[in-house]
Amino acid sequence: MKNRPQYTNRLKEESSPYLLQHAHNPVNWQPWDQDSLDQAKKKNKLIIISVGYSACHWCHVMEHESFEDEEVAEVMNRDFISIKVDREERPDLDQVYMNAVQIMTGTGGWPMNIVALPDGRPVWGGTYFRKEQWIDALGQLAGLYKEKPGQMREYASRLEEGLKQLQIVKPRQEPKAFTRGFLEEVLKKWRTSFDYKHGGPNRAPKFMMPSNYNFLLRYAFQNEDKRLMDFVITTLDRISFGGVYDQAGGGFSRYSVDAKWHIPHFEKMLYDNAQLVSLYSQAYKLTGNNWYKEVVEQSLQFIKEELTDESGVFYSAWDADSLNEKGTSEEGAYFVWTKQELQDLLEDDFEQFSEIYNINNYGKWEKDNYVLIRTKSFEVLASELNMSEDELQEKNRGWMKTLKKERQNRSKPGLDDKSLTSWNAMMLTGYLEAYKALGHPEYLEAARKNANFILERQLKADSSLYHSYKGGKSSINAYLEDYAFCIEAFLALYEVTLAENWLKRAQDFTERCFNDFYDSNSDMFFFTSNKDEALITRPMEVTDNVIPASNSVMAKNLFKLGQITINKKYSETAEKMLQAIQEDILTYPSGYSNWLDLMLNFTHPFYEVAVTGKNAKNILQEFHQTYQPNILTAGSHSESEVALLKQRYKEKENLIYVCENGSCQLPLTSVEEAMKSIKQF
Repeated sequence: MKNRPQYTNRLKEESSPYLLQHAHNPVNWQPWDQDSLDQAKKKNKLIIISVGYSACHWCHVMEHESFEDEEVAEVMNRDFISIKVDREERPDLDQVYMNAVQIMTGTGGWPMNIVALPDGRPVWGGTYFRKEQWIDALGQLAGLYKEKPGQMREYASRLEEGLKQLQIVKPRQEPKAFTRGFLEEVLKKWRTSFDYKHGGPNRAPKFMMPSNYNFLLRYAFQNEDKRLMDFVITTLDRISFGGVYDQAGGGFSRYSVDAKWHIPHFEKMLYDNAQLVSLYSQAYKLTGNNWYKEVVEQSLQFIKEELTDESGVFYSAWDADSLNEKGTSEEGAYFVWTKQELQDLLEDDFEQFSEIYNINNYGKWEKDNYVLIRTKSFEVLASELNMSEDELQEKNRGWMKTLKKERQNRSKPGLDDKSLTSWNAMMLTGYLEAYKALGHPEYLEAARKNANFILERQLKADSSLYHSYKGGKSSINAYLEDYAFCIEAFLALYEVTLAENWLKRAQDFTERCFNDFYDSNSDMFFFTSNKDEALITRPMEVTDNVIPASNSVMAKNLFKLGQITINKKYSETAEKMLQAIQEDILTYPSGYSNWLDLMLNFTHPFYEVAVTGKNAKNILQEFHQTYQPNILTAGSHSESEVALLKQRYKEKENLIYVCENGSCQLPLTSVEEAMKSIKQF
């Protein structure tokens, strides 16, 4: 355009892949910083706060329809200060403004678009808007602010008060005992929402919610609840049989848009895969189902090939969109197949493959594309096809190798190559759970390498953490989730390696949380540090979602640390946190599953297994290879100052102590005897 105005889009100076996606929009995008906020106040302009993430399909759609459009940009640039936020880099901002959108509209999602006063207080918001809707809404808001600014300020004040009320967690005045009866009541309510046919919740879309099934698996096991166990196994089967699991390349997509886990929202997030690797590792230990083992191995192969830097740090995501054969960006293009493609690739095996993976109306998606979905186990399919299961498995591996090789010729989805400390710690834990279950030494090596990266690159001089890493630069002061997931990962690394430096680091991070995040009024921890900038409210995360709440992870960490170090402050805080949240659990059980997992430690037998002696690590490996959800382990090859191990080492002896709340039975020398003394019920 000959007379095109000069725009000032500052996002080209950023490192976030999501912000860089918008760096060439005609909108005068600003990052969230003091300059942008000061500019809004100085010019007395409303602020547009647009939040998304790089792998978000509808974020891309709104960018193309609106933010790349000159007409839209003219409205935004004239009447607003427009700020782009990567929700993964700034989960604090995302949480505060998502709460506002949910209060205003009753729903949430991404992209999230807020209009706020110059002081940052929200007055209007929503998610995806078509171009005409967006222009019309912005015009009305700009006009209202010019004509009736007092009305908007009054509304902002009421909304601000509502947001502050959302953050209040009141400690229970009279502690109430944790009982099995309470858990039974929770499960009675929760079961009404189960989809017993396809697994998961009885609705669509379906998110995997790994912490839900981690708790339900444990509850079913410890209470010998066969119906619940069957539901969990059905869920794990159907998720891994469906299109949400990448049958050819391994790894899981973010969620299913339908009830049968068939059509995914195609982006692959590190945090989903981290948790699902942990969950399927646990399920494999319990069931011995070799398919679960393959799911773990294939998923970690995907992580290794596509989401791991040579330094050992993990990237964040694969995009939902990629270029199709016409060179146009299209959701799922990398993953889907036409019938003709499959016939050409598989030749004589196509009919058999088609029967197994439903290359028919059941498996058809759109535009003659198919997403692979099984409805039966290989054991059942082999029987129906008059084959041995081993023979069918071998054939399937060959088919998937062919498909994976063919996909290498396609344009890969976009990569979000920033690295988040919290998500890395979750993946570190996933590798450790896989190592415990399968014993592959390379998994332990990957975990160690990542832990060392966190300490070498994400640790500041004062021993606090950074949240984000990209292109050699660490940035953004860490949030509670970063510390909570690192503590969890380092405790797991200590349990596996017996190297006490990991335990010490977990304790150091815990004390940092008490110093910088703790709220003595609620016995909870704020999401943001007291060293961070003040937002309109200080968020406190208590509800478990696709990622467990940072407070529930912290409470479980404190329980475990309290048992290992015999530290009453940790143990008592964990119990107080659970007490504070107990009243809310019945209102929404699936939103508190990680808390419920902690509650099982109080309502059912829970043990500390302490092992001393030259063979301590190998002995503990035997415990780690079995499904024992109600134990924690500690060990030492020599004298140790760790409270649970202190004065329990004897030269030339390997001793196993089974303890409850720090009170230990007489030492045993047989793993079999020790395991028999651990009761589940």
